[in-house]
Amino acid sequence: MPQIQPETSTPHTPPLQSHLSACDVEKQDSPEVPTEKQSAFKNLGILDRFLAVWIFLAMVIGVLLGNFVPATGPALQKGKFVGVSIPVAIGLLVMMYPILCKVRFESLHHVFRVREVWVQIAFSIFVNWIIAPFFMLALAWAFLPDQPELRQGLILVGLARCIAMVLIWTGLAGGDSEYCAILVAINSLLQMVLFAPMGIFFIRVISGDTITFDYSTAAKSVAVFLGIPLGAAILTRFTLRSGIAGARWYDEMFLKWIGPWSLIGLLFTILVLFASQGRQVVHQIVSGVRVAAPLVVYFLVVFFVTLLVAYKLGFGYRLAATQSFAAASNNFELAIAVAVATFGADSNQALAATVGPLIEVPVLLGLVYAVRGLAKRVGWRD
Repeated sequence: MPQIQPETSTPHTPPLQSHLSACDVEKQDSPEVPTEKQSAFKNLGILDRFLAVWIFLAMVIGVLLGNFVPATGPALQKGKFVGVSIPVAIGLLVMMYPILCKVRFESLHHVFRVREVWVQIAFSIFVNWIIAPFFMLALAWAFLPDQPELRQGLILVGLARCIAMVLIWTGLAGGDSEYCAILVAINSLLQMVLFAPMGIFFIRVISGDTITFDYSTAAKSVAVFLGIPLGAAILTRFTLRSGIAGARWYDEMFLKWIGPWSLIGLLFTILVLFASQGRQVVHQIVSGVRVAAPLVVYFLVVFFVTLLVAYKLGFGYRLAATQSFAAASNNFELAIAVAVATFGADSNQALAATVGPLIEVPVLLGLVYAVRGLAKRVGWRD
């Protein structure tokens, strides 16, 4: 995902940001109070700018293929990899790998020596792994009390913390991109450990759903579809950036080339999923709308509550914006992978997870404008 560098620069460096700079993490300038002159929408590339449109088109094309080319669904389901059809598996792996290549793994051990970083990380973990999942659980029950399968899909979305699109939203809002990269690395590692047991806890213990949620299947999905790209990204970064090619070529050429592939993988996966369950989707438009409603509420409430708490705690604008977007965003790629592997590509759980990106993109882009305008109005500085 591209990291957007704002046009104006801040006249002084906030404490945490100075620590990050001292720890050999590349620094981006960004405004203390974002200005309206800079359009967040215009800063996006063509693929990012109209992502909601591309997602919608991928869904439509998938549904048309599934309904008018009957052989498409069965063909796409041939061959399995960790319980997922090979085309879907390829799309999921392509989604994850590029964004993880951007994480500065080589600098993390320096950053963790700073006490202020640990305070911010503790706050983020509390919001991301306790508050947000329980709130999504409450919304799932409030909006879908009669739909256990859709409810399970939403719960999986709530447990999958964002490691991809959050970098775009943070960059556009003028947040702290370096700190955001730290959160991406931490959430990646925590998801490998916590996602499967928390899935069991939320779906089988708290919710008491009778639908089987198998621990081994979920854990295997997380290990494969997050572990493989994470390991490949670390190997790539240390091999190319720190060795063969050098930092300049890696940052300016390789990342620029590989960045769009994450969104291409997302669109490909959505197209394949909807082509596989095209007939079912046509008869479940109402279900899609019902899933969209709690997602919109989730994004708005989690974002603004986190922002308010961060403001009251005295966080600077850049850190507060980063914390809020990290809390409100979700890793739909992982939720889709687990839902497909555990319940099948034509399941309601997979449908609920797949609707997520279509809702997240326009809502979070709107929140970029909202937080920039709010910061200017209240004079929020670092």
